[in-house]
Amino acid sequence: MAIMLILNQQPYDGTDVTWNALRLARQLNDDGAEVRIFLMNDSVDLARDGIEPPEGIEDMAAMLKDLIAKGVPVKVCGTCQSRCGVLKGQPYYEGAQFSTMAECSAWVQDSEKVLTF
Repeated sequence: MAIMLILNQQPYDGTDVTWNALRLARQLNDDGAEVRIFLMNDSVDLARDGIEPPEGIEDMAAMLKDLIAKGVPVKVCGTCQSRCGVLKGQPYYEGAQFSTMAECSAWVQDSEKVLTF
């Protein structure tokens, strides 16, 4: 069974919440766990090209792309695409799967653990 991480916060909101979620996802994946990531609310900006990290801050979109390249599935709320984030309405980059609440529900039900950030 998988460990699901649901992210909600804007990537560069002055806290380390999103960064720590991605660090945990990376470590879980490196440790051999099956990891799933679902982006909702303002965290959807992680799945869009064009979000730039502030000076001296790790590029969280690059962290997510690296996880995708390692086989971690990333689903992104379709409704949130037009409603949330600094880059409202912009499409998601390749590898980030446009998704629905029904798919989020299925993942929650099928996951051994669900963590929210």
